[in-house]
Amino acid sequence: MKTYVTKPAEVERRWYVVDAEGKTLGRLSSQVAAILRGKHKPIYSPSVDCGDFVIVVNADKIAVTGRRMEQKMYYRHSGYPGGLREFTLREQLERHPTRPIELAVKGMLPKNRLGRKMIKKLKIYAGPNHPHQAQQPEVLEL
Repeated sequence: MKTYVTKPAEVERRWYVVDAEGKTLGRLSSQVAAILRGKHKPIYSPSVDCGDFVIVVNADKIAVTGRRMEQKMYYRHSGYPGGLREFTLREQLERHPTRPIELAVKGMLPKNRLGRKMIKKLKIYAGPNHPHQAQQPEVLEL
């Protein structure tokens, strides 16, 4: 038998819409990361980007368990001495409501050129509207 190898030209991409309202941040992120990688397809190959596009709407209405809104910290450094800034999840959602999902999904993707290519297929919006109606996205229930 011959081993099947997925070729980038053979990959057929689809668009999915995921409503994040009331969904747990980590569970939602892991399922979105699997779709971006293409692990739900029978032609999955770890060295080829065979995933689909994902549109996440209502990103500002995600849920977390316990006291994670106050305890989960995000860090940013300016590069200068004393330039470390830290934000709680609540502050991050107020300032940049799409960033917690983006950072969670990005951490679940490969840390190389392939991962950087995959994260570009993720579109996140704070509200219920998105500008991708022309792609005819399918609603995905997670």
